[in-house]
Amino acid sequence: MATPRFKDLLASARVSAVHLEMRDSYMPDPAFDAWKAGSREDHLAGDEDFQMWLGWVRDATNRGVRVQRARVFSTPESDYIRWEHFISDANVKAGEEIRWLSRRKAMDIAFPGNDFWVFDNEKVLVLNFSGDGEIQADWRELTTDQRILELCTSAFEAVWERATPHSDYVPS
Repeated sequence: MATPRFKDLLASARVSAVHLEMRDSYMPDPAFDAWKAGSREDHLAGDEDFQMWLGWVRDATNRGVRVQRARVFSTPESDYIRWEHFISDANVKAGEEIRWLSRRKAMDIAFPGNDFWVFDNEKVLVLNFSGDGEIQADWRELTTDQRILELCTSAFEAVWERATPHSDYVPS
């Protein structure tokens, strides 16, 4: 059975959609390259995929779904993490709640091996990236395995509890 599209998973969420990111960089992005070169323009304003994402988040939060993202990262932060912080204001304006936690403050948290989304505390979308942060043909797996669900839920909740809200976090 094919994994449902993310858009459909978020559209079917009734209460919550939580996301844990644990990589210090992801696939290359022209907007990141421009930011790294010193530009502080909103290069994502014209990015159809990013604008579509913000629309999905707005739709979900307008339906009453709580959309949360927590990022666990190394310090000092990678350029990619600093860029993600720079662009995350748009996510927050769309209704997504974001928090940041240094990996140094997460040593006692049991983590799954991959980034993930949990929808309505019922299903987990596991995200498998290559070592370079690229997506592959089979990069998403949907599961309702109770052990995986419990691990992902407890990891997210532990990170969320001690992480710094986006508005209060300032990268070094």
